[in-house]
Amino acid sequence: IERPPGDTAGCTFCHTSSEERCSTCHQRHQFDPKVARRAEQCKTCHWGKDHRDWEAYDIGLHGVVYQVNKWKPEQFDFSKKLSDADYVGPTCQYCHMRGGHHNVQRFGTVYTSMGMSMADRGAPIWNEKRDRWVSVCDDCHSPRFAREQLQALDEAVKDAGLKYRETFKVAEDLLVDGVLDPMPKDLCPDWSGQHLWSLKIGAYHDGEAYGGKTGESGEFRMSNCTDVERLCLESVGHFQTYIYKGMAHGSWNDATYSDGSFGMDRWLVNVKQNASRARRLATLEKKVGITWQPEEFWKTGEWLDELTGPYIVKNHPGKTIFDLCPDPGWLDTHHAPAEEV
Repeated sequence: IERPPGDTAGCTFCHTSSEERCSTCHQRHQFDPKVARRAEQCKTCHWGKDHRDWEAYDIGLHGVVYQVNKWKPEQFDFSKKLSDADYVGPTCQYCHMRGGHHNVQRFGTVYTSMGMSMADRGAPIWNEKRDRWVSVCDDCHSPRFAREQLQALDEAVKDAGLKYRETFKVAEDLLVDGVLDPMPKDLCPDWSGQHLWSLKIGAYHDGEAYGGKTGESGEFRMSNCTDVERLCLESVGHFQTYIYKGMAHGSWNDATYSDGSFGMDRWLVNVKQNASRARRLATLEKKVGITWQPEEFWKTGEWLDELTGPYIVKNHPGKTIFDLCPDPGWLDTHHAPAEEV
């Protein structure tokens, strides 16, 4: 939403032209179920920094079994329906579209915003979904084994949440103390046409210290923000997602090494170092009487002027994207009620 079309080809390819169309998986000129049952069909969209599904599956135990055996009909007979399949290992479709069910979220492990939400995935509210997931693993594994894997996933995500909360608190303290450079008011408007802090969004935005009134909502800035904010975004949006996806797909190395757990460690240290330098510099400036004014390049520029926020401010003064889209269902970040999923 924030960036010009040339920047977001990878986003719009999946989230507009391909999303929820039969031909995305079945291929327009073939429409052959045998093709749609192969794990690679999911790869077109379900990969990348902030939704690392394919990579986690591909280098996990199940993905390796699939890659080694996928050309052998006696091991993977894609002519059979998913409900009748005799596979030597699971594909994306076998687990997430069990029996041919096309609501993929029905067989998820309590998704909650790509694994970033700090929800208690073992809470009673999720029991039905967890039991349903265990019933999938039960095709090849014991229910006890499946529940142990889900518990390991829970613990890994909880550990990641501890790191992110610490990372976030360091950044939040910088903002509240006025040491974050630049502050939200010194940047060009965010995608909504406002000057709210990018890490205080939705229900979590709770006061004017963060650049807006209570209840006003901004969104993560993915550009033109402080290095501290960007590191926070990548820590939860990339690395914590690696951890969640890796644990969910049996790719424990991915969860630990490939910018998973170790990545969150590294970004936490980077944020602390940034904060330490910023505070020391602010102390020196105060001592010598310097009042720092952020440079104009934070507010305007040839590329910045192409972003959604500056466009709204210029063409619709006094309005936000919420005024221009009074019922923005396409902006809704809340998930459907559990009974619908």
